[in-house]
Amino acid sequence: MKLYSVIFKSHGKGYYFNGDDNLNIKDYVIVETEKGLQYGQINNILTEPSDSEKYKNIIRIATKEDENNYHNLLKESSKALQKCKELVRKLDLNMNVINADFTFDKTQLIFSFVSDERVDFRELAKKLAAIYHTRIELRQIGARDKAKEVGGVGVCGQNICCGRFLDHIDAISMNMAKNQNLALNPSKINGLCGRLLCCLQYEDENYQECGKGMPNVGSTYKTQNGEGKVISVDILNRKCKVLIGSNKEEIDFGEIDANSTK
Repeated sequence: MKLYSVIFKSHGKGYYFNGDDNLNIKDYVIVETEKGLQYGQINNILTEPSDSEKYKNIIRIATKEDENNYHNLLKESSKALQKCKELVRKLDLNMNVINADFTFDKTQLIFSFVSDERVDFRELAKKLAAIYHTRIELRQIGARDKAKEVGGVGVCGQNICCGRFLDHIDAISMNMAKNQNLALNPSKINGLCGRLLCCLQYEDENYQECGKGMPNVGSTYKTQNGEGKVISVDILNRKCKVLIGSNKEEIDFGEIDANSTK
């Protein structure tokens, strides 16, 4: 037995399942989940799992019939999404439904929606259950999750990270932008979701390390040639410029660190 990572959407989060040794990356499989059977694709293999007993199983390699059934479910899910939006308008609910998914065995129909407030969707759930005769789940998701579902192009010109490879989003704070000496302009540091850019966390640790002992822009710094005002900081190269009267002096903190260790 091996442990396989299976994704259910392109660039989605991988979930681990036990499976026979004859499976390969990119194989399509039917797996057992808490919500019923699901159709997915293997994207990684762990050859020596230590805790495989806590994971559910891969039922079988997907057949052509399974593939056709999956594509039919995608069409039915799309129609269910439109129906749900129609009911939301009729019931005058303050919610934006962005996705609908049938499980592979159609035992459950899951809707994802965004809302700025708590929504009483009990009447909506009853009407949907009467139409589709299956268990209905309505999941309220955040702005970041919405961006992951919808996708788009970030300020870097590439597809957004959460829709391309991120399967877990850690907490991101304004301090990360401050550590990197970025202008605190929402149009520069916010992503498509309106929240702080996920990529602020990628180099934050390095910026914190490189910024140790360095002054902030606007602070006063005493040099060998006198006291002046810090007008710019290059954190990664550990350099800053100090304005002393009408003269600019560049301070290399890398050299200071080297001298201090001698």
